Amino acid sequence: MGLFDPIKGFGVTFSTMFRKVVTEEYPEVMKVTAPRYHGRHQLNRHPDGLEKCVGCELCAWACPADAIFVEGGDNTEEARFSPGERFGAIYQINYLRCIGCGLCIEACPTRSLTMTNEFELADDNRQNLIYTKEQLMAPLLEGMEQPPHPMRLGENEQDYYVNGPQLARGEKPAEGAVR
Repeated sequence: MGLFDPIKGFGVTFSTMFRKVVTEEYPEVMKVTAPRYHGRHQLNRHPDGLEKCVGCELCAWACPADAIFVEGGDNTEEARFSPGERFGAIYQINYLRCIGCGLCIEACPTRSLTMTNEFELADDNRQNLIYTKEQLMAPLLEGMEQPPHPMRLGENEQDYYVNGPQLARGEKPAEGAVR
């Protein structure tokens, strides 16, 4: 240890003392995330409001942290929640366990599950960090109807996935289109 080491330390302190302080006004000014940021999950809907989730449980199987619980239910003609035979009757994501890896998104065959840019997932109550289906569902947009209701975009499940974009715009599918 040299004779001038304490003076060098004071030199660092004095050189930073008069610099402008960098402060982020976080709660008042929200940080803008990257467009492809992986935040909170969202269960998406078809343009008529029916849920895209078919209750296949592939997202739960793909989750390495075992953070997703799905229990499928059967659709009936009186109570139809999705265009398929089944729907996600119970859907929960435990954000105390979720590591944000996105493997559940890749496993979803219907593109029902996606991730939003919402990053504020902290809470002082552990129970509030287990999101239920109602909290995860995408909001109803104009023209959508709250399920359960009959299919509006076609006669069968294939119309929702193969010809969905044309039907959403009100166009008839082209002759010879794949069914």
